[in-house]
Amino acid sequence: MKKSFRVKSLLFGLCAGVAMQAHALEPDVLTVTKMAPADAYRVYIADPNFSSLVDGRMHVIDGQNMRYLGMVSTGFSGLSVLSPDRSELYVATTYYARLNHGERTDVVDIHDATTLARKEEIVIPPRHAQGTASRSLIQTSFDGSLLYVQNATPATSVTVVDLRNRKVLAEVPTPGCWAVYPSPTVASRFSAMCGNGSMLTLTLDEAGQVATRKQSAPFFDPDSDPVFPMYDRNGDKFVFVSFHGKVYQADLSGEMASVEPGWSLVGAADAKAGWRPGGYQLLATERAAGRLYVAMHDKGEEGSHKNPAKEIWVIDLASHKRIARLPGHNAVSMATSRGDKPRLYLLDATNNDLIAYDLGAKPKLFKRMPAIGNTPIHLELQ
Repeated sequence: MKKSFRVKSLLFGLCAGVAMQAHALEPDVLTVTKMAPADAYRVYIADPNFSSLVDGRMHVIDGQNMRYLGMVSTGFSGLSVLSPDRSELYVATTYYARLNHGERTDVVDIHDATTLARKEEIVIPPRHAQGTASRSLIQTSFDGSLLYVQNATPATSVTVVDLRNRKVLAEVPTPGCWAVYPSPTVASRFSAMCGNGSMLTLTLDEAGQVATRKQSAPFFDPDSDPVFPMYDRNGDKFVFVSFHGKVYQADLSGEMASVEPGWSLVGAADAKAGWRPGGYQLLATERAAGRLYVAMHDKGEEGSHKNPAKEIWVIDLASHKRIARLPGHNAVSMATSRGDKPRLYLLDATNNDLIAYDLGAKPKLFKRMPAIGNTPIHLELQ
């Protein structure tokens, strides 16, 4: 009895001491830390969240220190793009009244790219393409005054949004053609890739109506060697790659697209081994050095064009020669930073890792950041 009493007294004393100490603690105050101003290495990673498509998101990464900064909700199959001055982030997405059914509302959500806070929305026609995030499905004009959003019902058209006045300007039909490639010199002009291998270029008037519609001659055969709609820029030229490794550069500044003759990045011996481009966002350019980076896999065949990279080939765009072969890291997407010390960023499809290479005369692995998000698929840089 005495021992039991002593134990109970000890427990009571301990509980009383803990209670007094807890009473003395100050309550936690929740705060929000502001991100530092973006530098050339800020990475925006689109994650449609395939296991729950109504809850897509964008991960914002400090690519200099390879650390997580924040997240933006992108709704159902959201398409995103940064403003040319990188001050705003635009997300064209869909919301349903009952989460995954009910009345559909399509909007362009506008976020402050510094704080990631949602600023406002612009309601757009409920026809935006509910596809996996891609650079070729949403773009701003070169001066940031207009936003072009790809539609699919499945009829193809482009919604033109006036970003200065925050309203829809027009919907432009693009029958038989797909993707949005904005002119590098004329805000009211964009091109689209067509099913017969040609390029359609539309110039709009002030009301967003078509002033001129001109179509180039076919520059590739969509049956024998189709071209990936994904692109990057080499100066004012748009760079495309075909399923078999042919490279095309297009000048889209004029009323009609002008495409240079294609050339192959795959030599005879590599072609025999079945080397082909593959992945999703499978090419990137280093503009200052005039280099092209392409995700490649061997033993390619019909249907392997989405295979992750076994190697990354580095191509000199002036000489058309391969100058390096890097480990592929199972990459499906890639992008380069700009500035004096550019980096190449890769998304590893196996582990959702973000991998960074310092570029230069000899690219060198910089860092790896593991396991980002659920299903990251596309990335852009500040």
